[in-house]
Amino acid sequence: MKLTVLALDGVFDTGLSAVLDAFTTANDLAAMQQPGVGPHFEIDVIGMRRDVRTALGMRVPVKPVSAMGRPDWLVVPALATKMPEQLVAAFARRDVIDAMALLRQSHTDRVKIATACIGTFMLAESGLLNGQEATTTWWLAPLFRQRYPQVRLDGARMVVPSGDFATAGAAMGHLDLALWLLNQA
Repeated sequence: MKLTVLALDGVFDTGLSAVLDAFTTANDLAAMQQPGVGPHFEIDVIGMRRDVRTALGMRVPVKPVSAMGRPDWLVVPALATKMPEQLVAAFARRDVIDAMALLRQSHTDRVKIATACIGTFMLAESGLLNGQEATTTWWLAPLFRQRYPQVRLDGARMVVPSGDFATAGAAMGHLDLALWLLNQA
């Protein structure tokens, strides 16, 4: 399975590392069981900018978007914007606007998209979740319902697959999402 992880400036550190750790660990364990067989998961990390830093200031080595082939899944870890005002303001950032365009183009190219927590807002803001089921972080569910009435929000499930999308709720939902994706291979 080919995965591309989109790391945006200010990405939630735990979300990014949970996704990357889950897939690299799966590859390591598979290599132990089947020596000589290549990795089960091809993982690339791309960024809308050349220089991407996490919310805690760590530099993330990324490839340019132009290096993205056609992955099976585009995984978008959440931005570390925990409050409504921060989140809404992030939608005006150039890299976030470009990322939403990438999401739309990827969907047109038949790439499935997975995101967790606040990342679900960006997917909804792009318009791609209209008519779909989704979940997001519990403390921002009222804002989500207000902004995206065409999305059927299900706050009772941690992972909600819907069409070509998979969303996960709350900050630690990134690991649940990664484990769900592992089971899709």
